[in-house]
Amino acid sequence: MLRFLPYVASIVLAAVCALFGLLLGAGWFWAAAFFTLPAVLGTFDLLQTGSTLRRNYPVLAHFRYGLESIGPEMRQYFIQSDTAEVPFSRLQRALVYQRSKSVNDTRPFGTLQDVYCNDYEWINHSLVPAPLSDPDYRVLVGEDTAQPYSVSVFNISAMSFGSLSANAIRALNKGAKMGGFYHDTGEGSISPYHREHGGDLVWEIGSGYFGCRDENGHFSTERFTENAHDPQVKMIEIKLSQGAKPGHGGVLPAPKVSEEIALTRGVRPWVECVSPPQHSAFATPIGLLQFVEKLRRLSGGKPTGFKLAIGHPWEWFGIAKAMVETGIRPDFIVVDGAEGGTGAAPAEFMNQVGLPMHEALMLVHNTLVGVKLRDNIRLAAAGKITSAFDIARTLAMGADWCNSGRGFMFALGCIQALSCHTDRCPTGVATQDPARWKGLDPEDKAVRVMGFHNNTLHALRELIAAAGLENPGQIGPEHILRRVSPTEVRSLARLYRFLEPGELLDGCAEHEVFRAYWEGARADSFEAPAHVLSMRMSKSL
Repeated sequence: MLRFLPYVASIVLAAVCALFGLLLGAGWFWAAAFFTLPAVLGTFDLLQTGSTLRRNYPVLAHFRYGLESIGPEMRQYFIQSDTAEVPFSRLQRALVYQRSKSVNDTRPFGTLQDVYCNDYEWINHSLVPAPLSDPDYRVLVGEDTAQPYSVSVFNISAMSFGSLSANAIRALNKGAKMGGFYHDTGEGSISPYHREHGGDLVWEIGSGYFGCRDENGHFSTERFTENAHDPQVKMIEIKLSQGAKPGHGGVLPAPKVSEEIALTRGVRPWVECVSPPQHSAFATPIGLLQFVEKLRRLSGGKPTGFKLAIGHPWEWFGIAKAMVETGIRPDFIVVDGAEGGTGAAPAEFMNQVGLPMHEALMLVHNTLVGVKLRDNIRLAAAGKITSAFDIARTLAMGADWCNSGRGFMFALGCIQALSCHTDRCPTGVATQDPARWKGLDPEDKAVRVMGFHNNTLHALRELIAAAGLENPGQIGPEHILRRVSPTEVRSLARLYRFLEPGELLDGCAEHEVFRAYWEGARADSFEAPAHVLSMRMSKSL
């Protein structure tokens, strides 16, 4: 049968070449050795029982596996269109590469976007453009704290050492230092590579309390205070959940817990490192805010807030109610969209868990407006932000600043090989293999990190000036348009329902989510409202 032809042919050719080697000389033995390899491989395929495909197609099956293994690269380089976002389009990546290298990023011959397709978005321009302003746009966070911080409108999102390589961390932090923006540590804590160049840090504290934990994995006041008083740390961020895998903890296998990672995280080397799904330092919305207040005090008055991906709306509403009842407020909140994620995550969590950034941001913004706290709390957002328009649209939906993870990974040279979880990143960005990450030059890449940030903000300056605005804080939902059908266009102001200040306190919110869950949310518990629990009970009966 034809499916056995490569296997049989390799055996016959190996035998013939071996015979010729005996008769004609040693040169033929090299050919015999060459054909012996597939013959041995095919024999092993026939004898093994783990793969039916290999037993039925000895030797030939390996060609199929080989082609399958390079399928993503084949699609990326030869098949996908320039605008296909999987997860980032070729146009998006090219824009980051060009801006990080400070080369010409103009485009010829008109847009490649279909301006009449659903979900096409744009910003309306003005016939009276504003003068170009200073692109160093900043937001003051923690005005009432002892150490307020002026945040750039565009920063590096949370990515831990361990997820990223040592040289990637070095380059990101030096680029942040050169460009005057912040570098979020991720929950893996502050590594020696974060400290080398002195770039501003936002220290993210997850449920594993890495860098501030005791021997049992619980929060340690002493260790937190030691790190938090480092002048390089500008703000403290408690991670409740993240966009890539909300509601899911993490495990770093023992072989990956090197001496460096163990020292950074405050764990034992070569022992499995667990990041639980939930925090042990608090269990209620009020407990969360008390923890925020505690960390703000222990840090010497540095702005302190939290990051979350929105899931059950009543849990977020419980936090908002706790702010009203206790008077304790975070200085900032970072909203992480379900489309986020720089590392690896289970497929179902990556694809089907959590609220996308636009809806999540709108919910948080509206809630804060509805309880008259929006002016007191700064709001950031992250989720596939790579361009000035992405920033403008996110600000129009209620954010004060934006964070980007994968955008800055592209600036480091990431080619979207989709091998972050294999430790075989071809560009040395997302790997702990020294043979790979030592090829990444942190000095060169730091300049590109700075270039991506600065050139993106220059583009934002031109964008808002074209709209007749003087600074990003003036961008509103009325400035961004979206096509919702071939014949209908709506501004974000009409597309989304925006609450009036104090509307939730007055008990008259008309938004469906608030009508369904606001009243039953509790400041003293993350549990579902009574009517939700009763529905579950009735279904179980």
